[in-house]
Amino acid sequence: MRESAEIVSKTLGMLAKEIKPGVKTIHLDQLAESFIRDHRAEPGFLGLYDFPNTLCVSPNEQVVHGIPNDQPLEDGDILSVDCGALKNGFYGDHAYTFEVGEVTEAKKKLLEVTKNSLYIGIEAFCYGNRVGDIGHAIQTYTESFGYGVVRELVGHGLGKTMHEPPEIPNYGKRGRGKKFINGMVIAIEPMINQGTKNIRHFRDGWTIKTADNLPSAHFEHNVALINGKPQLLSTFDYIYEALGIKSDEEIPFKIFTSKA
Repeated sequence: MRESAEIVSKTLGMLAKEIKPGVKTIHLDQLAESFIRDHRAEPGFLGLYDFPNTLCVSPNEQVVHGIPNDQPLEDGDILSVDCGALKNGFYGDHAYTFEVGEVTEAKKKLLEVTKNSLYIGIEAFCYGNRVGDIGHAIQTYTESFGYGVVRELVGHGLGKTMHEPPEIPNYGKRGRGKKFINGMVIAIEPMINQGTKNIRHFRDGWTIKTADNLPSAHFEHNVALINGKPQLLSTFDYIYEALGIKSDEEIPFKIFTSKA
């Protein structure tokens, strides 16, 4: 599973250099499919539940599941890119929201808080805790900034299928839900809106947007529970390397690993 997650992480790192004003998201999708296949894996989303593409690309007010198209990205956009890969019978599933050109401070803050909430959620994924502990941690933090936590979309278990039990909501109460045990692998993925928590569905049957048309952010990691503690299988290191960003945010969750 680490190998599958690593392929997705490298795919997002490759795309980081390509995401800029004027680029069409269908071009990003084509690059991602070729990259994944070149690494002897299969695109995890392509054909899954009949989804038509390799990437889910969701700009601005789109929350998740946006379909790649010919609309060029514009300066000031934010773009959530969600990607999956299947190799050796196991899935990786990973997401990051990118800045496109120069974005507003309000959008920067939304991205910062949403990404921070991801690691706050990961901290709660430890032996003896329960599903509700992750959701409570993410919800409490993000709502303190006045943001909306999407209810209808959740994280999930991950393994030989893309979506396995248990569901991992980004809201909840401490001590509620399934108890975590060693060996579990889950995808934690806060989907946080600048305004209302409410969402709407596009007629395409896939794209989901905020009800008030304010921006939304989405970050996702794959995490294993080993010796009672969370261990990252995915990484943003390749994105940061491409963008020239220095970060030590993942160090607490890499005790047993090093970047391949």
